[in-house]
Amino acid sequence: MDLVLNVADHYVLTPYVYPLSWPEDTALRQIISLLVVTNLGITVLYLGVGWLSYQLIFDHNLMKHPLFLKNQVWREIRHAMTSLPIISIPTVALFFIEVKGYSKLYDNVEESSTDWPFVLFSMISFVLFTDGCIYWIHRFLHHRCIYKHFHKKHHVLKIPTPFASHAFHPLDGFLSSLPYHVYPFLFPLHKVLYLALYIFVNIWTVSIHDGNYRMPGPLQEVFNGAAHHTDHHLFFNVNYGQYFTLWDRIGGSYQNPSVLEGKGPLDCIRRLTAEGKISSNGANDNGSGTKSKEE
Repeated sequence: MDLVLNVADHYVLTPYVYPLSWPEDTALRQIISLLVVTNLGITVLYLGVGWLSYQLIFDHNLMKHPLFLKNQVWREIRHAMTSLPIISIPTVALFFIEVKGYSKLYDNVEESSTDWPFVLFSMISFVLFTDGCIYWIHRFLHHRCIYKHFHKKHHVLKIPTPFASHAFHPLDGFLSSLPYHVYPFLFPLHKVLYLALYIFVNIWTVSIHDGNYRMPGPLQEVFNGAAHHTDHHLFFNVNYGQYFTLWDRIGGSYQNPSVLEGKGPLDCIRRLTAEGKISSNGANDNGSGTKSKEE
């Protein structure tokens, strides 16, 4: 984040926001700047990627499903937009520690042990490390003593849209992102790569909520995509993984996606339409879905 701060200071903050008498390396100024930049960045990323995914990828026929909630899209956005500023507070605390040089982030490729091969290795290890950590954090959040207090709000969304991707309780959301922040304190990582990976994981989070169940056959066995994650929302205790199916297989929580067996949400909609229980236009086309038991 020091790279982001340097750019923000050079082009915006120093000449137009802060007085020249306030040094750029002052702790309070850096914390305020990090709060502004972090909140602005995640808002643009969430709403921008979410909107593109909702418009171009999300199958709007899913809004006909009986479990799609009334005004669900606006509920998802409202939930996310009220939680993200709170999540940003502990996140900025970790960013501030990174800016002060206490992490293992480095500036130049030459500083790594084997130059570019190590950069590639660290990218792979970041994904594998965070995937394993998030799996177990996710399972912890499903523990009966924890679930109802934090993670349940996210699971009210049985048929999620891309905007559900960040609709978490603040503590739930921060814990789920914690492995991304822990990694550079444990292992060397290039700063630009870290920023790119941080953007990537947010986009991936949107993608597994986008209702696009299509993925080449062999990859369905390896990657935890929207088909797997939709089943997690529907059936609660399966497919906890973030990127891969590996930890679900190890932990005994893997379930073959219902969409591959002709039992997915769209199959349900087609069956109910054929039975005359849903109109051909869909009762929920305008987001006016039914209420769930949780609601």
